Amino acid sequence: MIVSAGQPYFAPFPGFFYKARLSDVLVVLDSVQFPLGTTWISRNRFKNSRGTLWMTVPVWKKGLGLQKIDDVRICYDFHWTRKHLESLKVAYANSPYLADHLPFVEKLFSGTFERLIDLNLSIIRYILKQLQIRTELVLLSELGLEAKGSLLPVQICRKMGSLRFAAQYSARKYLDPDLFRESGISLEYFKPPSPVYPQLWGDFIRDLSAFDLVFNCGPKSKEILIGA
Repeated sequence: MIVSAGQPYFAPFPGFFYKARLSDVLVVLDSVQFPLGTTWISRNRFKNSRGTLWMTVPVWKKGLGLQKIDDVRICYDFHWTRKHLESLKVAYANSPYLADHLPFVEKLFSGTFERLIDLNLSIIRYILKQLQIRTELVLLSELGLEAKGSLLPVQICRKMGSLRFAAQYSARKYLDPDLFRESGISLEYFKPPSPVYPQLWGDFIRDLSAFDLVFNCGPKSKEILIGA
């Protein structure tokens, strides 16, 4: 069994789902610290006629100190949900498959999610389904582990009964290969692809939210991700 781990990003890029496809189980790091600065957990990139379209989900931070990701609540002040929804509709109005996914997107920005983790997991599960990836998602908060840093993925593997851990090559500086070796766990690096596909609005921009791939390519998205 191959296990991997990752933070619950907002509308992740295709590489996140490529990692999921390589894994039998993807452990979502929902109970680690939420970053104090800018983070992919609450924002991501899309594309419109002017180029990159940044989209951020406002969250409550002031006076709350350090928070775990699964404690972070969405701030619904300033009517940002309406603005985000309209921005996506305008940006992808001419994409071939927006209409297929619009009911889900409208639900995302309906104000029904209290916690950021619930919004993000809803997106992740939805895109996994669209890409026909059946990897099991397990929340770190459900595993009862206290380890941090390099020891955490080792303990995750032990808890899951796995002897193989998949990690992006870029994460090697955060992992201690000796800990894996001492535990008899194979540390397997990979480099996620950066697929090129038909995209609206001029020059291609890589590694946008996977929604960009799904809106533009629909049922062919899985083939494009795997074949990249």
